[in-house]
Amino acid sequence: MFDSWLSEAARELGRPELALTEEQQATLLDLARVAAHSIARPAAPLTTFLAGYALGAAGGLDGLGDVVSTLSAAAEAHQNPQQP
Repeated sequence: MFDSWLSEAARELGRPELALTEEQQATLLDLARVAAHSIARPAAPLTTFLAGYALGAAGGLDGLGDVVSTLSAAAEAHQNPQQP
């Protein structure tokens, strides 16, 4: 989707290996959607930040699916009662 921007952003950060594939982009966007709809809109970027931070601490993107599954399940379980 945003391949050229994500590649440029990864290079600017000195981590070109972090340019996200289309599948990884879709996975993170799905996490953002779940967080926004289950918690509140501001939870989307903050939750994806936390996912990225956790992955960075682990050294890379290898655990992306597991991190997203964990955070998506937690967001759905914590669903804001004011959200539809």
